[in-house]
Amino acid sequence: MTQWLLEWIPQVMERLSYFGIGLLMFLENLFPPIPSELIMPLAGFTVSKGELNFQYAVLAGVIGTVIGALPWYYIGKLFGESRIRQLADRYGKWLTISGEDISKANHWFHKRGGMAVLLCRLVPGVRTLISVPAGINAMPIGAFILYSTIGTALWCTLLTYSGYVLGQNYGLVETYLGPISKYILIGLLLVAGGWIWRRRQTQKHRP
Repeated sequence: MTQWLLEWIPQVMERLSYFGIGLLMFLENLFPPIPSELIMPLAGFTVSKGELNFQYAVLAGVIGTVIGALPWYYIGKLFGESRIRQLADRYGKWLTISGEDISKANHWFHKRGGMAVLLCRLVPGVRTLISVPAGINAMPIGAFILYSTIGTALWCTLLTYSGYVLGQNYGLVETYLGPISKYILIGLLLVAGGWIWRRRQTQKHRP
C-alpha cells in the first residue's frame, strides 16, 4: 500500500469520526486498492482508546460498504458480463481488476447464488467483485442487500475487534490477513465443490 494511503486513512477517520469510517468503506468498495483490512482495525484501535463506540463503528462500516456495493451491482445489471470483461481488461489496471476476475466472481455466483454474496463478503479481493455477477444475473435487490449486509457485518465486526485487541499494532491485521485469505478462499471453493458433487450424486440416484 502506498504511503499516502497510510497517512490519509487515519486523517479522514480522525476528522470525520463515524462518517469517516462509512466514507472510507464506501470508497473501499469503489476502489479495491483501499483496504478494509486497515480501515476497520484502525476503527477498533480508536475504540480501544475510548474515542469511538464499538457498535457504532461497525454499523458505520457496514452502511458504507453496502452503499458502496450498489454501483457495482447496477454496473453488472446494466452492461452484462461480456462488456464488463472488456472494460476490465482495458481499464481495470487502475482498480486492480481484470476480466478474469469478473469471470471468477460470476462462476462463484452461479455455484452458490445468494450464499456466494454472503461468503465472498468475508474474502479480501473477492468481496467487492461479487456485486458484479449479482447484478449480471439480476439478483433481486432486496436479497442482494440482505446477504451483503449479513456478510459485511461479520467482516466488519471481525476486523474491528481485531484492531481493538491489537491496539497500536492494528496494522498487523492487514499484514497477516492477506495470506490467510487465500486459504479461506480455497476452503470456500472446496466447500462449494463438495456441495455441487453431493447435489449431482443425489440427482443421479433419484428414480
